[in-house]
Amino acid sequence: MLYRLEIENFLSIRERQILDLTIAPNVPDDDGRFAPIFPGSEQRAPKVVSIYGANASGKTTILRALDFVSRFARWSAQLPETKLNVTPFADAECSNKPMSFAIEFGGIVNFGNRRKHKPDHEDVGTLRYELEIEISGGCAKRVLREALRQRPEGKGKWQRIFEREADGTIANSDHFPLATYLHLKDTLTEDTSVLSSWGRFKHPTAMHYSRLGGEAWSNLSFYGSDQKANDRELMDMLSVFPKLVQQINRDLSRVDTGIEEMQIETYGSERRAIFTHSGLGTPLLWESESQGTQAFVRLFPILNLALNEGGQAYIDEFDTLIHPTILPEIVRWFYDKEVRNSGDAQVWMSCHSATLLEDLVKEEVVITEKNSSGETKVYSLMDVQSTRRDENLYKKYLGGVYGGIPVIG
Repeated sequence: MLYRLEIENFLSIRERQILDLTIAPNVPDDDGRFAPIFPGSEQRAPKVVSIYGANASGKTTILRALDFVSRFARWSAQLPETKLNVTPFADAECSNKPMSFAIEFGGIVNFGNRRKHKPDHEDVGTLRYELEIEISGGCAKRVLREALRQRPEGKGKWQRIFEREADGTIANSDHFPLATYLHLKDTLTEDTSVLSSWGRFKHPTAMHYSRLGGEAWSNLSFYGSDQKANDRELMDMLSVFPKLVQQINRDLSRVDTGIEEMQIETYGSERRAIFTHSGLGTPLLWESESQGTQAFVRLFPILNLALNEGGQAYIDEFDTLIHPTILPEIVRWFYDKEVRNSGDAQVWMSCHSATLLEDLVKEEVVITEKNSSGETKVYSLMDVQSTRRDENLYKKYLGGVYGGIPVIG
């Protein structure tokens, strides 16, 4: 589970923002909303993280930061395009000030010890991935520092797994061997991650931890900016995975009560979705379906990947075009440990629909605000003094108690 995020000098975030979603052991959880940070941990984190704020307040910035760090750690050595495609805060000082990120999450630690134990034994604890990028003239130039640290069982001081400096020097540990992998130093470029670069060449520890970045899916980068091209790619994917189509059909009737079935058919070289409706003699094509149905079908594969693989889904504008009564049902998928979410997947999502707050608790709500200088501030409702777990979040949010709402006039 991802429980802490730090961002500095990235898009609308100027000063370092720290978001810690750790939930204490004594907080009740009758609905299965929280999961242990790592197996056996008393500390927990929410499975659903909903980000609220006014337009352009920085909601998407949070998701873009998470998406970038995940992709950079996993894929930067394989990407043909610019790896450091990031933008700093838009002022003179920040145009030449380093950009930095850090995430903390639960998982396997002491990875180098795995060969010494029985196959069914795994040491667990917390991990911290840090990334610092040089910014010059408003452009990202190179990695200044990259590090991975661990705390077995989530206790004690952070222990180094590896740490990379600006000149490419790598300080290792027992869990990140160098002796037999010295030749990999020549494969590392200044715009790629150690995890991605060395994982590509089968360094065991780098390969293991880089894969964690591949367990994050997002509608920010899943497709491109051309919606028609996106939909063609979506149809191609659905045609290859008929089981996914079956899973979509299982839930589609809840979004559009008239739909009986969606099918993917081939017309020449093009694949198209057709929808059978009760009471209609002729199926409807994708273009004739409601925007809500289209939005649901586009969103479903991302949520399904996270739920099946036990990773993270980063969803921007989660509530756009989907009816407010459907949103709580989708959120509840992540609470369903028995059927839907056996791997404790997380969803981080930006929202505008205040009515969804009636189905959330304060540990699941994050607020973004932007000041007169254009700087985003990020905080959890857990950080808002005197916020009770039994109070009406919907009314308090719309009343401006928590911040993060537009100021009109």
